Amino acid sequence: MRNHFSIFLLAFVFFMSTLQVALAHKVNIFAYVEGNTVFTESYFPDGKPVEGGVVEVQDQKGVTLLEGKTDEKGLFHFSLPKKEDLTIILNATMGHRNTFLLKGSEM
Repeated sequence: MRNHFSIFLLAFVFFMSTLQVALAHKVNIFAYVEGNTVFTESYFPDGKPVEGGVVEVQDQKGVTLLEGKTDEKGLFHFSLPKKEDLTIILNATMGHRNTFLLKGSEM
């Protein structure tokens, strides 16, 4: 019985340590369209804005259409390059990365 508890405890500690690493690399990006401009907002789970994060915009075929950087408030905007589904990729510091799919039907 004691051996089973030790195995459970080791598995639990391993699970918690990997969960903490996974949460540490989370970052959020949100995008919306107003007129002919796409606005993005990027922030970490604690609400801190992503400053200087690289934003890449790709078309449906994965071709990069443009790149830019977020400002001190985690904001970035650009003129709408195409009226089709766009994948907006955020690369922040230390491996933080996320994507947002902006549907062509929302434009």
